[in-house]
Amino acid sequence: MPARLGEVQTDAMPDNTYKSAGENVACLYSLVEDRTYKLTLPKPPIRRRYLIGSSNGWLITADERSELHLVNPITGEQVALPSVTTIEQVKPITDRSGVIRKYQLSSYTGQRDEKRSWIYALDELRGYLYFKAFVFPDPCTGSYIVVLIHDPYFQLSFARAGDDRWTWLPLNTFYRDCMYMDGLLYALTVFGEINAFDLSASTVTMKVIMNKVRREYYDISSCYIIAAPWGGLLHVWRTFSSPEQKDEDTHQLWPCFYTTEVTVHEVDFKAKQLVEAKSLSNHVLFLGDNNSTCLRSDEHPQLKANHVYFTDDRRPPVSVKSVPRDIVVMDLENNNRSRIASRNWSFVWPWPTWITPNLTRMDSAFSK
Repeated sequence: MPARLGEVQTDAMPDNTYKSAGENVACLYSLVEDRTYKLTLPKPPIRRRYLIGSSNGWLITADERSELHLVNPITGEQVALPSVTTIEQVKPITDRSGVIRKYQLSSYTGQRDEKRSWIYALDELRGYLYFKAFVFPDPCTGSYIVVLIHDPYFQLSFARAGDDRWTWLPLNTFYRDCMYMDGLLYALTVFGEINAFDLSASTVTMKVIMNKVRREYYDISSCYIIAAPWGGLLHVWRTFSSPEQKDEDTHQLWPCFYTTEVTVHEVDFKAKQLVEAKSLSNHVLFLGDNNSTCLRSDEHPQLKANHVYFTDDRRPPVSVKSVPRDIVVMDLENNNRSRIASRNWSFVWPWPTWITPNLTRMDSAFSK
């Protein structure tokens, strides 16, 4: 079920109907039912937030001060995460009375001692800082852990329930996707390298599971790491074309990313190699800003076996609204694309993501 925050495409219902529903309304489209639901969520207004990720039934959102909140669109529960000012590279800029007016984002990493920095307004930082976020069950605490991929250079930070600040993982950069399995955080880089972090100890350790399989950074591809239902890990490459199209609001040209090919590999842990999977047989993938997922199609007969359903995760700046969306289903046998159900997703704003509904409430809240 992809969750869309903000206005829904006008072919589903007249535009003003959704506007009159109020700023706290989220719209969810059910893939199985081919039907849209409207849900009222707590403040701050959901339509003014940016959607950073989706996993385990939770949306990770950034408000107009670039602060992060978890939102369960089914139960309406909301949890404030540690302040953005506790992320390692972010510093608040205050006025004489101590009120935060702007943010400074520095460019250093654990490997690069760069001195550059940028100044952003409170509502601007979220569009430049956050790449993707995840919510994972944490067996160490019996609650949840939130992981961020953020700029500069796509670094990792995490926070557990009760934490009042983000913990920086400075051991590597250029991450694109994460998953949590058997007490370890697995993180995948744009070069195909897989790192495993043990977050249970007081000092976080990292182990290289897979070495780099690419030596250069390709800006027209994305990659994903997925727990296979039959055991082990899947490593997925998604390749794009990027023709330019004019944004109707800004009248500027921006690249529009269209998926042209998806390739799937299984991870051979012993050999530290990728083994190409010729077919997913009776399985299906969901890719995008959600936690990457592989399901059995025989347990979900409405889904197409050996297909991948995806939403955008390569995009122009978040302020650019009127460009087409890359929201389709692809046959892995021949890379043929088709529309998802009967919907026209061309200009949906904000950006959609997949979500699996979860009725479980979070027992331990994150501290501010």
